[in-house]
Amino acid sequence: MNGARALCVVCFGVLLAACAGGANWTKAGLDEAATAREYQDCQDLAGTAVRTDADIDQDIQAARQSDLQRSSVVRVGSENTRDQTHDRADAIVAACMKAKGFIPAP
Repeated sequence: MNGARALCVVCFGVLLAACAGGANWTKAGLDEAATAREYQDCQDLAGTAVRTDADIDQDIQAARQSDLQRSSVVRVGSENTRDQTHDRADAIVAACMKAKGFIPAP
């Protein structure tokens, strides 16, 4: 269950960021709709890239369910892994947007 929850949290974070559109990015000559499309493209790329990590984390947590129930150390480790996956997705989106010529909005 914790593995499923971690995967849901990662997916929710990616979806929530996608709902924000590309509001935090700007590129001369592009309107909000075009920026949002480019941002969504980067979100999709990041989602695909981190899906394997999230799936592996879920499998590990499912196999260690009894450990998770007994140990807060394992839970903290799982939370750290989830946070690292989320941070990796954010970094992929940022690199993708920069590669497309966008800069962070002021």
